[in-house]
Amino acid sequence: MNTIALLNATCLAAGAALAQSPTPVLLSAPPAPPAPIVVSGLVADEASKAALLARLRQVFGPERVIDQLSVGAVSAPLNWNDVLSRLIVPNLKLIHHGQLSVQGSAVSLRGEVANEAQRQQIATGLGASLDAGYTVNNGLRVTASEQLLLDAALANRTIEFDSGKATLTESGRAILDQVSVAWLKLKDKKVALIGHTDNAGARASNLSLSQARAEVVKTYVSAKGIWPESIVVSGEGPDRPLADNRTADGRARNRRIEFKVEQ
Repeated sequence: MNTIALLNATCLAAGAALAQSPTPVLLSAPPAPPAPIVVSGLVADEASKAALLARLRQVFGPERVIDQLSVGAVSAPLNWNDVLSRLIVPNLKLIHHGQLSVQGSAVSLRGEVANEAQRQQIATGLGASLDAGYTVNNGLRVTASEQLLLDAALANRTIEFDSGKATLTESGRAILDQVSVAWLKLKDKKVALIGHTDNAGARASNLSLSQARAEVVKTYVSAKGIWPESIVVSGEGPDRPLADNRTADGRARNRRIEFKVEQ
């Protein structure tokens, strides 16, 4: 399955200024080698932007980082670049469907990892690298074997749709045929179908479109023998891009369906 590891790092000043949170920096980091890491958000100055991009390129590779950062009037602590450097570590590539958020001195981890050892290793490593006073909330989960089965069938491919429509492309239907074969092995396990769009058009329209796309996939796989009552559909519109919306290829990859086995 195409997955995204998210690092949501909020630049916060110390002390009384903690309540005044500037715009978060969002690092969208798909772990598969061909997939880009889309970096967006607002940072305080060009030096902070350069340091963040340099660290990402060092950890994930320069060819994978897509810069969508902006510089604006936000406050950041003097050691902000150092904090980012210690947060952006290679172990983050182990997290699927994940989010690392920093709110003041509170660090929260969400997402899926392959085993319990990884779950503890990532959280413990971050906690040990941060200054005294920081806390790490480890919300990582061990990936279920059922999820691995669907991910293997999807093979890091995207279920694509025609632009602006809830119409599967030919390749999208072919991939769903293969996914359905693996899905039948899950018996009646509940699976969430989450629709996504590119950023073309109004957000409200895209939210409706993403919901409609998830419904189309539900109808398609139900015809392949998947029990309809085991499928939960939702739409997140353009809010979780997988690739760069500034390119035609990126927008095509963002028009997709995410499969998530519910625990």
